[in-house]
Amino acid sequence: MTDENLQQQETTQNEAASPAGGEEALQQAATITPEEAEALRHELSQWQAKANEYLEGWQRTRADFSNYKKRVERDQAQVYQNAAASVILKFLEILDDLERALKNRPQQGDGAAWADGIELIYRKLSAILEAEGVTPIQAEGQFFDPLYHEAVVREENSGLESGQIIEVIKQGYRLGDRVLRPAQVRVAS
Repeated sequence: MTDENLQQQETTQNEAASPAGGEEALQQAATITPEEAEALRHELSQWQAKANEYLEGWQRTRADFSNYKKRVERDQAQVYQNAAASVILKFLEILDDLERALKNRPQQGDGAAWADGIELIYRKLSAILEAEGVTPIQAEGQFFDPLYHEAVVREENSGLESGQIIEVIKQGYRLGDRVLRPAQVRVAS
């Protein structure tokens, strides 16, 4: 490079570094035409619209996922409850058999000791079912409710009001609020 070129380059650098020269460069860079400004505004609004679209999509997806999780949890709870109810119903049949055996229990001799053992088994099974949330449906002396009772026999009874339960033939049970098996009853008419 020649001395002249070096001098000219230093002068240009000094002008750009000086406050007056820097302001001039900034003004030139900051000066844009109205068309350019409008194009930049348009581009900015497009990017804002796209950002809002992405935000709305993300929020929708988040809500959908939350609903999906709740539905899956509800479905899993329902499947568990159905499976538990199916197994518990089988145990209720055993409980019924034990109840029938205890109704005609011998009071003396070896049979009485055997009946005491059967009663112990009956109480254990009842306690296990109760721990699982199984409760007997109260029916004796109540009024007939088709949600909880199944009328097997309807008969005249002058001592009771019409629709009142005379006797429980087969005990009904609930699992929480769900009826596992309605109570089979005799109803006064």
